[in-house]
Amino acid sequence: MSRVPSQAEVVIVGGGVVGCSIAYHLTQLGIRDVVLLERKQLTCGTTWHAAGLVGQLRATRNLTELAKYTTDLIYRLEQETGQATGFKQNGSISVALNPERMEELARQASMARNFGLEVDVISTDEIIRRYPYLNPEGMVGGVFLHKDGQCNPVDVTQAYAKGARMKGARILEGVKVQRILQEGGRAIGVVTDEGDIRASTVVIAAGMWSHEFGRRNGANLPLHAAEHFYIVTDHIPGLPGNLPVLRMQDEWAYYKEDAGKILLGSFEPQAKPWGMAGIREDFAFDTLPEDMDQFMPVLEKAARRMPILETVGIQTWFNGPESFTPDDRYLLGETPEVKDLFVACGFNSIGIQSSGGAGKVLAEWIRDRRPPMDLVDVDVRRMNPFQGTRQYLHDRTVETLGLLYKTHWPFYQYTTARGARRTHFHDALKARGAVYGELGGWERPNWFAPPGTAAEYVYSYGKQNWFEHTAAECRATRDTVALYDQSTMTKFMVEGRDALAVLEKISANRIDVPVGKLVYTQWLNEQGGIEADLTVTRTGEQQFMVVSAAATHQRDLAYLRAHVEQAGHCFLSDQTAGIPMLGVMGPNARALLQAASPATDFSNTGFPFGTSQLIEIGYAQVRASRITYVGELGWELYIPGEFAVHVFERLLAAGEAFGLRLAGMHAMNACRMEKAYRHWGDDISIADTPLEAGLGFAVAWDKPQAFLGRDALLRQKEAGVPRKRLLQFRLQDTDRLLYKEEPIWVNGRRCGGITSGMYGHRLEASLGMGYVLADEPITPEWVAAQRFEIEIGWQRYAAHGQLAPFYDPKLERVKG
Repeated sequence: MSRVPSQAEVVIVGGGVVGCSIAYHLTQLGIRDVVLLERKQLTCGTTWHAAGLVGQLRATRNLTELAKYTTDLIYRLEQETGQATGFKQNGSISVALNPERMEELARQASMARNFGLEVDVISTDEIIRRYPYLNPEGMVGGVFLHKDGQCNPVDVTQAYAKGARMKGARILEGVKVQRILQEGGRAIGVVTDEGDIRASTVVIAAGMWSHEFGRRNGANLPLHAAEHFYIVTDHIPGLPGNLPVLRMQDEWAYYKEDAGKILLGSFEPQAKPWGMAGIREDFAFDTLPEDMDQFMPVLEKAARRMPILETVGIQTWFNGPESFTPDDRYLLGETPEVKDLFVACGFNSIGIQSSGGAGKVLAEWIRDRRPPMDLVDVDVRRMNPFQGTRQYLHDRTVETLGLLYKTHWPFYQYTTARGARRTHFHDALKARGAVYGELGGWERPNWFAPPGTAAEYVYSYGKQNWFEHTAAECRATRDTVALYDQSTMTKFMVEGRDALAVLEKISANRIDVPVGKLVYTQWLNEQGGIEADLTVTRTGEQQFMVVSAAATHQRDLAYLRAHVEQAGHCFLSDQTAGIPMLGVMGPNARALLQAASPATDFSNTGFPFGTSQLIEIGYAQVRASRITYVGELGWELYIPGEFAVHVFERLLAAGEAFGLRLAGMHAMNACRMEKAYRHWGDDISIADTPLEAGLGFAVAWDKPQAFLGRDALLRQKEAGVPRKRLLQFRLQDTDRLLYKEEPIWVNGRRCGGITSGMYGHRLEASLGMGYVLADEPITPEWVAAQRFEIEIGWQRYAAHGQLAPFYDPKLERVKG
């Protein structure tokens, strides 16, 4: 007789720590018809051999809140279920062996304190006091996080499982899920070796098996296993049980006291991908062969750092697989390919410390069919299809494991799995000194190295080696004219009798405009949060071109497709790769284009701001749109692919007379910061409304058709001026740079954080944007009366804050 029921509300595939946490949290929400299926035994994949570190600081406030929640939950699980978890809150120390690492740790400490964590920046003497077994040679200082700790991963998993069972969930071991049942593009259940289960929701939490399982069922889940090494020493007499977790990132190592022994693990710079040919059917509680050559450099450094390791024996040499994603962030949420199919996988060695928070938010996401908070950083919709190819995953995994402990440099560029996507102008720009970065697989020119200059990055937390070259590009944008390769921007064509109705429904601004008009708008959710930030150009009575950022390609495509599919006569095509795009920006842009396309009138009368026309450049017909992301007079050119190089050459030739200079993405970022142009995913996201972000001008309150989020925005508008607002900041100190999450102080109190920062070369100032929270409406008068400081690396720096852009606030240059 089959053990599996014929139906359930939710089926979870995978019995590791995350799968069991999801089951637990679903039952806590009252969703008790839950079935978790594990092919062998709970924890048998990677959970059983995890180190069990429980850290709280993550890259964003929300992810940190989830990690804090996990810590609190693990503490109370034992009381709730009676199942021990082995949890102890002994804190953690991260040690710097050079000034740049210390800068990173101090910046992280500032961020941690702003997130509400108890943290101290400590000296070498304090490190040795807390961890007396260390050799202090080379230490610069460190950071101590008081509430970090460690646990027993198997016991924590069993506690989740027991808690889920206590509320009615069924957890079945030894049941293999063969495939996901689908109908009409939706997951409707699973096929197992003991029968079918129909379900309204299916969750893949299958760890390192998730990629292949997802692939077989039409979902792209880019992750790959890598070998992860650690040793456990023999018993060390007198070793204190309350030693903090120790991280020596510059030596690639972490240390954990483990029942009177030391567990020493590593994240070495060059990893060993594993499982390229698939993971065998009976793999459970297995280990991988030892590799002394891979681990010995770590052990040798560790023996010098902790001399006791030179004499103590080694009880266990361990090597086991763990899964890593292309960007070291886990995969969470509903898949864009299959509706009602949710995922939680690819945890990059932080599965234990993420388990509680990830389980909680995914359970709420399943219940509400929307994320409960801003989870953009881990949303599975950020991934591109090519990132699921086996060779790409293998090649990138060589790097991603080690990046966990590598210095997290600003503007860091991956060195592996490069060159996947190239624009039509790639070779021509490279020959002219382009230094490329990567975004979503696209090779994008970030800056241009002059002749005789090394075309490579030299990283630091200060002004990097490209600083002055980018400054020259920005000055050209301001003083003459610059050419930007913007081909990687997302481009969709939306057509059909119902195209206008679809776009009016999802756009906050009015889309029913004359043909040739361009509209800046946001797409919102029902809570008024910003799901996308883009432009819509009406290219025909029933035809529209949607242009958004490169990084949001798959997310925006999924959002738009979901609404197009509900319409009777609306068709969507993705033209991103097929329409190369150049930006001609600067005060000489009009004269250059007039020379390249003499039949077109580029004057303010003939070609007003916010309009789009078909023009001729050489032998090509090109769509030109007068819009800018750099805050200067300019046009974006959309070029048929086969004419791309031809148009590029014509522009270069015409540009010689007007001081044309090639410019990269760093220059564009610097210019948009000066002009206060928002960047989705940093300055605006699903938890920010247009009113809070200063984008109320892009909301058509009176348009005939109601748009998604309108009611929520109206309620916020009626409540008066928001008490959360995005402000622009300018540091008095021009040598310190802002990047992200630096705390904002208002009159001596922490009241927000920087969302993005960049040096503004046209203003010669260090700039940033960030939200400020206040107890009263944030008006221009309120802002002018406050004293602002920005905290960078544990020190506060005076700053000027304002609501308006610092550069061309009246749009005189843009519309001139």
